[in-house]
Amino acid sequence: MSGHSKWSSIKHKKAAKDAKRGKLFTKFIKEITVAARLGGGDINANPRLRTAVTTARENSMPNDNIDRAIKKGTGELEGVHYEEVNYEGYGPGGVAIMASALTDNRNRTVSELRRVFEKHGGNMGAAGCVAWMFHKRGVLSVEKDKADEERLMEVALDAGADDVTDAGDSFEIITPPEKFEAVKSALQGAPIPTSSAELTMVPESTVSLSGKDAEQVMKLLEELDDHDDVQSVASNADFSQEDIERLSA
Repeated sequence: MSGHSKWSSIKHKKAAKDAKRGKLFTKFIKEITVAARLGGGDINANPRLRTAVTTARENSMPNDNIDRAIKKGTGELEGVHYEEVNYEGYGPGGVAIMASALTDNRNRTVSELRRVFEKHGGNMGAAGCVAWMFHKRGVLSVEKDKADEERLMEVALDAGADDVTDAGDSFEIITPPEKFEAVKSALQGAPIPTSSAELTMVPESTVSLSGKDAEQVMKLLEELDDHDDVQSVASNADFSQEDIERLSA
């Protein structure tokens, strides 16, 4: 689990520093549109849409943007048709990487992502080459100075979390996908603030990296995550604390 939490925490710090709000909004709009198309426009009856809308609101996306995205998904407004595609491959050090995308042009996206992998010493693989190493989970992070560990464990586990682990400067809560919203709501009600909360792919085991490999993999993950079509990136890379400080500076 530590591999996920370290990449996730670096990503969130960099996002805050870079203030890439416009790019984030584009990703939220795509997810809301697809969620509404697949499950309808009622957030109370569509868990995926509810999660997408909640995340967008937490990142200060205007309600008008959210409403338009939902209407594009349900067909009330004209919009682009996005396909969900997962891309898999390997980075330096044999690290497994998955990128989940929403695209209106598969050929363009696969070509561009293949170039990103190769640019940073990795290679894109066939469908299924690394997917077996990952499982979909809810992952929530709570900074250690924001919560008492015993109280956090009590609230999270009572709400259905699988585990609460020490992730360095934060606690990481792992949930089954169907319990993610319940655990998130329970923490909000406690109240225990989360620094991040997302449904993502979590690796069964991790690969320890250091030095040049760590730097290359970090750049690869960042560039994939920054791609307009990519909604989320997961890897089984585990970075040393020293490299985290150096690379996120």
